[in-house]
Amino acid sequence: MKVAGKFKTHTTTDFALSPSRDWPYRCAMSLLEYPVDDAISEQLAFMGKTSDVDRAWMLEYRPDMLRFRNTHEWCRGQTEPFVAELQDVPTTLIAWLHRYMVQGYAVAVHDVNDLPRTARVIQVEFLRQGNKSVLSVPVFHNKKLFGIIGFDTTTKHKTWCADDVNALYQCANLIGQAKYSDRAGHTRTTLYESTTPLIYLSMRGVVRGVQPEAIIGVRSAGNYSEIWLDNGSMVLDSRPLGMWLTLLPEKVFFRIHRTAVVNALHVVDVDRRSVDKWLIRMRSMDSAWPVSRSYRKTLRERMGI
Repeated sequence: MKVAGKFKTHTTTDFALSPSRDWPYRCAMSLLEYPVDDAISEQLAFMGKTSDVDRAWMLEYRPDMLRFRNTHEWCRGQTEPFVAELQDVPTTLIAWLHRYMVQGYAVAVHDVNDLPRTARVIQVEFLRQGNKSVLSVPVFHNKKLFGIIGFDTTTKHKTWCADDVNALYQCANLIGQAKYSDRAGHTRTTLYESTTPLIYLSMRGVVRGVQPEAIIGVRSAGNYSEIWLDNGSMVLDSRPLGMWLTLLPEKVFFRIHRTAVVNALHVVDVDRRSVDKWLIRMRSMDSAWPVSRSYRKTLRERMGI
């Protein structure tokens, strides 16, 4: 900060004492810059790091509100993730918390051991996850509850401050608007209807569940695999291509090369003009992928050409 006469000038570093106050701005910028699910993952990681928590997560309700699933999760260091376990879970598990969520209240639990008897079921779950303190904020759109966003601490207890709660509320509102409304402002009604098990991608400490149908293709990249998604993004995953062949449903995924697998639902064109080099193009991707001779028969069978 500089003082000159009767006015002051500031830089962004002058306001770094309360990082939580920056969360809504960062959230809005991420939602404008990235596909919504990527933005949520980025935001969870940013908030988790700046608030000194061990997990940052988002849950999403099924339309009938009877079940929920963990869709995004960031973990610090060696903190154990639970995103894979919390899928299609009965809402009765979080009934005590859910009662406050539907009313639009944030719930700040400073010590999970001090919860009332009526919260016994969710208390057991918190303890199973190793939680010491938990902050939960509802995610609404057009007065309808769609999910919950929050933090866990596992290494030490935390007293949640008003700045953190308020900033998380604002981020939840931004996420609700971006994720659950179309461009015309109407509420989407087709979310969380697929019964296909989610596949989990790990991105710089953030675990995110995606529907298999959202994966365009997978390519080998040295010790990693490139996971290409229908929103145009690519995620590097540490699992080899061979492992991905066991994870992806054979009904829609097939191999086109020893280093590549594609989703038949996203194929838009097969270029066979060159006898020596066939190319396959997928929706939302700028570049075409080569098809090796040994997999041309499979391609013809799967695509009916």
